[in-house]
Amino acid sequence: MNSVQIRSSERALSVGTWLIVGGAMLYSVLTVTPLMAAHTPVEWRWTAPILPLVVDAAVVIVVRLDSVLARLGGHGGAWPVALRWMTGTMTLALNIGVSALAGDMVGVAVHSVAPLLLIVTAEAGLAYRRALTAAVLAVEARKRAERDARERAAAEQEENRRRAAREQREHEAALAREQREHEARLVREEADRQDRLRREEQARAEAAELAEREARERREREREQQQAEREQRERRVAQQRELEARERAERERREQAERTAQAEREREALLAAGPPAEKQPEEQARKTVQAAFAAGVPVRVAAELSGWSVGWASARYQEMRDANAASIAPAVG
Repeated sequence: MNSVQIRSSERALSVGTWLIVGGAMLYSVLTVTPLMAAHTPVEWRWTAPILPLVVDAAVVIVVRLDSVLARLGGHGGAWPVALRWMTGTMTLALNIGVSALAGDMVGVAVHSVAPLLLIVTAEAGLAYRRALTAAVLAVEARKRAERDARERAAAEQEENRRRAAREQREHEAALAREQREHEARLVREEADRQDRLRREEQARAEAAELAEREARERREREREQQQAEREQRERRVAQQRELEARERAERERREQAERTAQAEREREALLAAGPPAEKQPEEQARKTVQAAFAAGVPVRVAAELSGWSVGWASARYQEMRDANAASIAPAVG
């Protein structure tokens, strides 16, 4: 809640309080005056409104001064409390006096509303004003603290600016000094670097010449060694190939001899078997005709040995002749 809202609430409380006080005073004057007139000599009845006005004036004083003290944050002690309750009690007693004397409890209840509302409003208004005063003081204290904080921040910012400017000047002076020293150091380092480069260039040239000579000698040795190794490998490969060729030729010769002997034995067995008692199965008949063809036996004999017809045997002979011709043609080409 800000100060504007607090002041608005305080104004609403003040206006409401005075409306209640004014209404209660008017109601009290109208209610108490007949009671005072009934208990006052006839010649003094014109003084009947004075007592309620005096009591109500005390109420106004209490409410007004309490509001001022509450706004200032002060406290009047025990006497203002006694005055508030005494005026409230008197107002209550005077307002319900007529009804109480008549034994009218409804009237007592009705006429006690305004005095009780006035008493409670005075107490509650005082509490509200003290609370609002505390809130106002808290808002003002917060504003004062914020203002002080802003002033301190501004002062610190100004001090930081001056310190930064001083440090900037010192930094620039240090940079200028370092720049001069750096330039002088660069000149010395450049001279040393040029001298070192000349020495390194000379050393690199000598090292390159030596490395080139060593590389040339090394390449020569490597070339001679590679040539010797290549010739040695070629000799080993040639020997290996020659050995493998001899082994392969010998193996082929033995296999060919074995196949020839096997075929010869099979042909002899097939041819020695003689004509069968009945027609051979086709697979067996083909083997018999093939053996007869390889042995140069006539077609008629092959047909007798297989048990098949001469035409069938002649057809198998023709197939084998065609197969031999087809195998010879690529070899000749």
